[in-house]
Amino acid sequence: MSQDKIITIERHIIEGERAHPGASGSFSGLLRDLTLAFKLIWREVSKAGLVDILGTLGRENIHGDDVKKLDIFAHETIYKAMDHGGHLCVMASEENEDVLSIPDHYPTGKYVLIYDPLDGSSNIDANITIGTIFSLYRRITPSGPGSIDDCLQPGYKQIAAGYAMYGSSTMIVYTTGDGVHGFTLDPGIGEFLLSHENIRIPKKGKIYSVNEGNYHRWSEGMKKYIQYLCEEDPSTDRPYSARYVGSLVGDIQRTLLYGGIFMYPADIKHPGGKLRLMYEGNPMAMLIEQAGGRASDGVTRILDIQPKSLHERTPLFLGSGEDVMTAEQFLQGKREL
Repeated sequence: MSQDKIITIERHIIEGERAHPGASGSFSGLLRDLTLAFKLIWREVSKAGLVDILGTLGRENIHGDDVKKLDIFAHETIYKAMDHGGHLCVMASEENEDVLSIPDHYPTGKYVLIYDPLDGSSNIDANITIGTIFSLYRRITPSGPGSIDDCLQPGYKQIAAGYAMYGSSTMIVYTTGDGVHGFTLDPGIGEFLLSHENIRIPKKGKIYSVNEGNYHRWSEGMKKYIQYLCEEDPSTDRPYSARYVGSLVGDIQRTLLYGGIFMYPADIKHPGGKLRLMYEGNPMAMLIEQAGGRASDGVTRILDIQPKSLHERTPLFLGSGEDVMTAEQFLQGKREL
């Protein structure tokens, strides 16, 4: 970040609003409220080892995963930061089976928030990067309380998407449909400052990211693609290097900056895929596409999928355009070793 260009995320949001004459300011207010929630979560994550907030609650969420204390803290913090501003008509969280209504005594607005409060929570106790993923839509119901119909929109209708990453540094990476920008938290002043302007993913990379422990469950096309990536061929920059964090925000951050491909394919155990379309697939697909990459379930563009339920799952292939297209060819049987 150049010293003559210090831009806070709030200034960036306001300047983006000015580029749209007639904007009411509601959308900017919504993003500012969300940024505050991220700061509150960061504060707890950064001292998690010092307080009674690590570990599990001894129960599972609707996906069968152990519920972590930080998961619940993040879920409730975002809800409480966003329920009263008058910007939203409804929310949906990966931690909750049904939609989250706005309390009756608060005004409702014209936007919808979908969020994964703490992605990568299985890494909490190991102090590995975790994060929050979010996406925003315009409501489709005319007025009053929002409904599940407002939430079940295809990803191409997102008006914003991004994630907060709580790692060695804390970042917010987001798009409003005009490129992808990254902001790094300066703890000394409590502000997110523009650090990665207009991120562009390389057209082709040298890194693949996938949980190869599931190799024996994959389709033949998927297995062949991994074999292809691992073959020695200097003329095509192969073999690729394998990198897998197991935290989607960490893997996508690396893929955005360095290129290559992130994959979570369908397998025998999860024939419909494992990652959630609305909480993980759609927001990350919007970011990847806005950075010049490609996002697919192996056949279909992620953002074109019409969700049928709040917690629908999908295979996921995200990254450099050439790498994702090559993966699709192997998965569809159009290419052989």
